[in-house]
Amino acid sequence: MTIRRIRRGAPEYPALLAAIHDPPAALWVRGEADASVLSGPAVAVVGARACSGYGRAVARSLGRELAAAGAVVVSGLARGVDGEAHRGALEAGGPTAAVLGCGVDRDYPAAHAELARRICDAGGLIVSEYEAGVEPAPWRFPARNRIIAGLCAATVVVEARERSGALITADFALEGGREVLVVPGEITSALSAGTNALLRLGATPVTCAADVLEAIGLAPAAQDAAAPAGAAAIVLSALGEGAATIDELVRRTGLEAGLAAAALVELELAGLATTEDGVVRRQPCA
Repeated sequence: MTIRRIRRGAPEYPALLAAIHDPPAALWVRGEADASVLSGPAVAVVGARACSGYGRAVARSLGRELAAAGAVVVSGLARGVDGEAHRGALEAGGPTAAVLGCGVDRDYPAAHAELARRICDAGGLIVSEYEAGVEPAPWRFPARNRIIAGLCAATVVVEARERSGALITADFALEGGREVLVVPGEITSALSAGTNALLRLGATPVTCAADVLEAIGLAPAAQDAAAPAGAAAIVLSALGEGAATIDELVRRTGLEAGLAAAALVELELAGLATTEDGVVRRQPCA
């Protein structure tokens, strides 16, 4: 396990991070990748820990498509949206960076120790302003959110309650003059209260990964760069070349309604299907 320190002012210190109001005096990084990973075109994908199936599917799909297009996906290694964003980036073979609120020698949460290992093995980095040995503490996580936002040209919030750490990250992004984009959510869901509030304040809505890529000046990857997997592949196969209602797809696939709906979100974000008036249609391949 390679851990090194990058002081502010060193050539490897990310320029975007150095430009924020309160940049860390140094970054500690874990992993074999060159620190230039942190200076590439980067997008933060953040959101609720206890997210819905919809939130998981969107975060993973966005992570995969952003990484496929050449963006570094930055998040906080937390459960829920963060972890899914990292996993999506790994599925696309792209580097991803996880910013911790503790020393980089700590795997926090412990349940994501394997995910942290995969990030490092895939050319990504584990990042913190805290040296090895520093334990996680509640007050350190809001502070680390300024680093997540500071490393990135844009921050995407997938799901967030009214008082969510993801909203703190969005506030830091706005303070730094960075783009803030939001995935719209159900108006009846508490998980969408924070995100929908950001939309009312003028945040850019995300309807597909191309919305995010446009904000940072990257072009989407070819549609066949990342084939659907799991439930998304099952739904796409059941759809065939025609159209079907959502209820019909649930019957054909045998999937739970929530899982089928999340799979449809993934297919729509990938440009493989559209839903209008309750009817799902497969999109022709480019």
